Amino acid sequence: METEVRLIPWCRGVAARGLGAGPVDRVGYVQRGRIRVALVAGLLLAVSQAWASSDVRGKATRFTSPNGVTEKCVALAHMPGGRYSDGDAAKEAEFCAIDFYGAMHALCPKVFSTSPGTLVYDLANGRHAGNPAAFEREACGIGLNNTAATGQPVSYKMSVNTRESSATFANSALIYYHFARYFDTTARVPVAVFRSIDRREHNRRVSSRGTALSAGRAALKMNHAAWTALQAAEQNPSSYQPTAELFTPDGLLYGVMLHPSGKRYSEEINGTRQSGWGDGQNRDFQETAPFRALRSEQPLAAAIEEGRRIALQNPKLAKATGSDATPQQMVFWMSDLVDITLLDFLFSQQDRIGNIDYLPYWLWVDEGRLQSRPASGRTAPADVAAYKPVYLKRTELGDNDAGLRLTYTNFTKRTGMLEKLRHYRAGAYQQLIRLDLDFRSTGPLHEYVRTTFGLSEREFAQVVANTVAAAAILRDSCKAGHLRFDVEPEEFLLTGRVAPKDIDCDAP
Repeated sequence: METEVRLIPWCRGVAARGLGAGPVDRVGYVQRGRIRVALVAGLLLAVSQAWASSDVRGKATRFTSPNGVTEKCVALAHMPGGRYSDGDAAKEAEFCAIDFYGAMHALCPKVFSTSPGTLVYDLANGRHAGNPAAFEREACGIGLNNTAATGQPVSYKMSVNTRESSATFANSALIYYHFARYFDTTARVPVAVFRSIDRREHNRRVSSRGTALSAGRAALKMNHAAWTALQAAEQNPSSYQPTAELFTPDGLLYGVMLHPSGKRYSEEINGTRQSGWGDGQNRDFQETAPFRALRSEQPLAAAIEEGRRIALQNPKLAKATGSDATPQQMVFWMSDLVDITLLDFLFSQQDRIGNIDYLPYWLWVDEGRLQSRPASGRTAPADVAAYKPVYLKRTELGDNDAGLRLTYTNFTKRTGMLEKLRHYRAGAYQQLIRLDLDFRSTGPLHEYVRTTFGLSEREFAQVVANTVAAAAILRDSCKAGHLRFDVEPEEFLLTGRVAPKDIDCDAP
């Protein structure tokens, strides 16, 4: 059954006490130096709600657990101005058709890496088809490459933030998906939908098994701590605080379903990470060849060469980057970094470095149009070899669950990434200016973001403030003549060059 789900609107009209920032103008912004900060409901006020919740907006499909509990999967409303493909809608429908209690899907705990999660396996063509209980009893714990299932599992992740575990925030993956469509990113961000589940069933089938499988394994210390905390919370929701970021008001566990499929980049994109976690590795990230090219004052072709030359002086970067950094690859990478730095700035992402993936593709030109297909090796397929296809790594951001939460650190902002950029994609800039202007006028995008993602007042205020700050930084660079709008990877692949676009710095 499908129904329309909407949030109850938050109260408005919160005063700007405690900001100490200066006069408030007529559209509700405070002057702080050269950047005006939005005064939206609850901005930085201790009295307002601080934590995200399950109150998302979209089309819901409902399921019933063996205990008679009503669960739901919600495909969130699409963002105004976003470019969604038919494949996006199909993937949303595919996720929301999965019945956790049907005969063709099994649920297993994720017992690798540092965070917990549920792996949803398709059993349709495997030896356990029709018998998920047998699969869960016999095959859970094998990991992603589970030959007893069909293909790679769908990932179902919830928010778990404790002192002993890594940071995981489900609502963050939802907002990354929809904003990626709004900015029409070249970096792939997987489709994500909201999903709730009977906590007792999840505890019985998944968390109890995750706690047992991760116990006594030194490499899974954080993973085990998270499973232990999740199992305790499922038995007593009030033991986890804030309860609303993990459970619905009626006590269901909730999270997000998505299907990331990329392979992890090495130092060529993730950086050397030799300076340690936090600020250090985020500065190392800015020394990679594509980021160095984005920082160059030179025209595009010269910037690419400069980025390669400087980065490859580092032996680790030279070894990882090798011959992959062709001009075509570099322009795609530069565009992907435009997306990464913008999205991560807006959502205060604290755990990007080391979590950037890629998918290999062949790209070629046929009758003036760019074509592509996944690559299974570096030898061009026979049917397209005549077109001289180019092998490229296409970036995927599949791990976006350490953003939005107020306790997370915005390392993109802290290390000044946006201020250093000298090349940009015109479309991304114009969409940012459009978003900034809409937020200033409390327009339809303001209302959409405020009511769609289950954000608290303060989390929403942080997104608005970050948007205002990002727009101010890039607008100032534009007006100072520091930005070249020449990062257009498809145009470069088609013609071998890009004519920089001349745009109005103030207009979307």
